[in-house]
Amino acid sequence: MLTEAEQRVYLARIERALKLSAETARTLLRGSFRITDRGGRRVSTEVDRCLSNVLRATLPKPGEGWLSEEDHDDKQRLRCSVVWIVDPLDGTREFVDGIPEWCISLGLVVEGNAVAGGICNPATNELFLGALNCGVTYNGMPVRARRVSSLIGADVLASRQECDRGEWKCFESAQFTVRQIGSVAYKLALVAAGLADATWTLSPKSEWDVAGGVALVKSSGGHVGGIPNTDMKFNREVTLLSGLVACANGLWPEIARTIDRAGTAVTMQHRLAPAARTSA
Repeated sequence: MLTEAEQRVYLARIERALKLSAETARTLLRGSFRITDRGGRRVSTEVDRCLSNVLRATLPKPGEGWLSEEDHDDKQRLRCSVVWIVDPLDGTREFVDGIPEWCISLGLVVEGNAVAGGICNPATNELFLGALNCGVTYNGMPVRARRVSSLIGADVLASRQECDRGEWKCFESAQFTVRQIGSVAYKLALVAAGLADATWTLSPKSEWDVAGGVALVKSSGGHVGGIPNTDMKFNREVTLLSGLVACANGLWPEIARTIDRAGTAVTMQHRLAPAARTSA
């Protein structure tokens, strides 16, 4: 495990990379960019590729691995103890539609564990930074995950695309408020900063979708785990993860029961077509 001093050095690198890439994103927003339709609501843009280039030129040092949604995975990372796991533009659909719920997400993984992360939403000027021994900051101010023990009246973040597909209908009778947000990384950052109580998804996610956010939630004192409740391990050969839950620590038991009650039909629906899921 990295010392606090070492984590702070990495956080400084994360912050610098995020600020550079955010400024690049804002510059590109002022012009036009090509969009590639991958089918359904899955799209990519020139901006995704440009941001990945900026991050790769800024972040990794010799001997550090790299995994990005926009780059070919050559598996060299599997031999590295320190790996950067990056989504240069999480929430591309929202970015294209002009909805300010997209972000740049960076995760630092050491020996398979997400130990530090940074998420920046250039559209809203929000910057989330955190590491296990350093806590989390939101635009430079210390924050923590909320401390609540009941889902009654809770603010739960859900994927807009999952809601559009009807995948949250099973929670319509629940006593919590569902708030639709685009990027999964952004949702995780909001939970880590205490700006929401919980988020979860039964959809498979790629490591780059969630590595940065998982590090933030863990660093802020929240609970984060896979479905079923397992530790989130990264830098695996197969990069697709099961669904996940992120929440205030006190909420996990009730969320587990809620998902279980809602659940078998929804879970099976996702298992039948994981390739069709997006990072929303």
